[in-house]
Amino acid sequence: MGSLLLALIYICFISLGLPDSLLGSAWPVLHAEISVPVSYAGIISVTITVGTILSSFFSNKLLHKFGAGLVTAISVTTTALCLFGFSISTQFWMLILWAIPFGLGAGGVDAILNNYVALHFKAQHMSWLHCMWGVGASISPYIMSFALVKLESWSGGYLIVSIIQAVLSAIIFISIPLWKKGSKDNDDTPKLKESKALSFREIFAIKGAIPCFLMFFSYCSLEVTTSLWASTYLVQNWDFSPETAAGYASMFYIGITLARFVNGFLAMKLGDKFLIRMGTGIVAVGIALLFVPFSSAFALIGFVVIGFGCAPIYPCIIHMTPDVFGRDKSQAMIGVQMAFAYIGILAMPPLFGVIAEKISISLLPICLSIFLVLMFVMHELVLKKAKNNK
Repeated sequence: MGSLLLALIYICFISLGLPDSLLGSAWPVLHAEISVPVSYAGIISVTITVGTILSSFFSNKLLHKFGAGLVTAISVTTTALCLFGFSISTQFWMLILWAIPFGLGAGGVDAILNNYVALHFKAQHMSWLHCMWGVGASISPYIMSFALVKLESWSGGYLIVSIIQAVLSAIIFISIPLWKKGSKDNDDTPKLKESKALSFREIFAIKGAIPCFLMFFSYCSLEVTTSLWASTYLVQNWDFSPETAAGYASMFYIGITLARFVNGFLAMKLGDKFLIRMGTGIVAVGIALLFVPFSSAFALIGFVVIGFGCAPIYPCIIHMTPDVFGRDKSQAMIGVQMAFAYIGILAMPPLFGVIAEKISISLLPICLSIFLVLMFVMHELVLKKAKNNK
């Protein structure tokens, strides 16, 4: 039973990644078809992210009221319906309308699944599951490309992914008894059942909670700022052509995906704390390479190294949460962690864009260094302040 449920969760993580690249892949055609400026993609992205932040904050209450299986099933169903809504949208306001529940559904399933895996499965699965997210995010551009070439319509790409999500949601509804059985197999199930949903005041009062949230914020700020501005950095700082820079910049996420696969094996022998510190050190080496002025090759290698270093940090922070803060508090903590992650994603890359425009894109390594130092300091504070929380 446990193996069947784990396989289903792997599929869920691939499904989580599928919609993430659709908008960017479709937008060159989509914005022209609905007659809006190219910059309007940012409005849709922000709308989705705000919804994701809200549902992440309230995932703790949803879990206690409905259970992990039912919340996951409803969330995936919501995203399937919204993707279908995107596929039939003919005006910009319709895309915004569907983006709101899409963000709410995506945030709910992300927080719930991460907590469920942290509670019930070993550390290597957390890394491999996030690797599967990368697989899903890598597949979706090909689905959209197929739709644009073979179906001659961007809407076909959204429809295909909507159908995939709908089938998955049906499977999850059928599998709800498996989720309940997975919970019963744990010795501390009575404790989890009796625990109540924590208020925001109670969550923020937990020792080490605020440093943990800031650690998430700084990590995601670092990752997404790197991915968004790597191409521009190579073009403006090293005179690459946009086409060449885009190809090299993609190596950052390829590095993350491959390294998470490898990290799963390392997690069998090494603890979360060690892997986070190791990843932080590797990122530091990658950022140091960006400072080297002699050749663009150092910058190219630097972005790949940063990707490798990022790989273990996100899944290991999540996986260590039940051990550090207590299994009965893990969903409350992970929900707010996800919210702070998306706040970092929402706020910091655009803020660096302003810095790059007003001052210089060459400040990217300095900005990434600040995020990295903040993340490292917050991680050490979490370990110091939260060791007695169990």
